[in-house]
Amino acid sequence: MQRGEAWAPVADLLSQRYPSVLVDHAEHDREGRLREIADAARRGGAVLCGYSLGGRLSLQAALREPSRYRGLITLGSSPGLESQANRGQRQNADEQLASWMERSPIEEVVDVWERQPLFADQSELLIEQQRPGRLSFTGDQLARLLRTAGQGVTEPFWQRLPAFGLPLLALAGARDERYLSAARRMADLVPDGRAQAIQDAGHAAHLQQPDAVAARIERFLVRVES
Repeated sequence: MQRGEAWAPVADLLSQRYPSVLVDHAEHDREGRLREIADAARRGGAVLCGYSLGGRLSLQAALREPSRYRGLITLGSSPGLESQANRGQRQNADEQLASWMERSPIEEVVDVWERQPLFADQSELLIEQQRPGRLSFTGDQLARLLRTAGQGVTEPFWQRLPAFGLPLLALAGARDERYLSAARRMADLVPDGRAQAIQDAGHAAHLQQPDAVAARIERFLVRVES
């Protein structure tokens, strides 16, 4: 529920040495978005960076075509739900949510989305700044994305991480305990992986602490380049 411009506060802080392509997805299903990610990387050599669902899609893109990329950065993300029972429960919950999104005004959908406990530590100003981008979607688009790319319908990638050959930086807000734990586990499993917590931030650390996120990303890019 964010446009590519949500990454602008971080991208603008990176040096000119590392220009960014902010992917503003026009497709609203998993395969469509994976194609858009690959297209944005052009001939290869890009370092992927994704937040939440975008992080999971970026991981899948890098696993599918590792030669296209030089590294991967995830923020507030994980390789998915390992338990089949948990995935089944999540798929059922996502289907109910998707059905509700299809028949509800987008203003109501966004209002409910913004009040999730996951975002409880975000200021009202920050929420207001994100709202125009969220309102630019339709309920049908969001429902289709949930049904094709939600955690309930996506096979987990944990078992593939020990063979992941790219450098990985897994970031998470220090207050985002579930995803911070996932980030640390990801880094432990990937041969060239590291995890870092962003202090004074929750799930959307790139919006809450863009300076800290940009600094960690730039240090990672310097290391990948060298």
